[in-house]
Amino acid sequence: MVEDEEEVRSLTRDVLEMHGYAVLEALDPDDALRLGGSHPGPIDLLITDVVMPRMSGPDLARRLRAGRPTLRVLCMSGYPESTDRPAGDTTWNAWLQKPFNPDGLIAKVRECLAPTS
Repeated sequence: MVEDEEEVRSLTRDVLEMHGYAVLEALDPDDALRLGGSHPGPIDLLITDVVMPRMSGPDLARRLRAGRPTLRVLCMSGYPESTDRPAGDTTWNAWLQKPFNPDGLIAKVRECLAPTS
């Protein structure tokens, strides 16, 4: 999970852990790239803010997917215009608008992790 706002990052981590998810926590895209490159096990889901310093969430997702092609992505943002993306862009699997509540977060995580047919 990548979120530059401490309160949002802490809430997201706590909710995910309460529901049994293991969480790798990154403060920014650079930290996420280091974690993604050094973590020996699988990473099933990237939860990332869209608007961050130095790199957008979608750009981060593309870079992480280069080494982890099955990575699913849940993007979140407080900026409604961030949901705009070019037709055919599959950078993210689901979108979560901030502010969100714990039930909404878990529903989106489950949607992202659900098997596809």
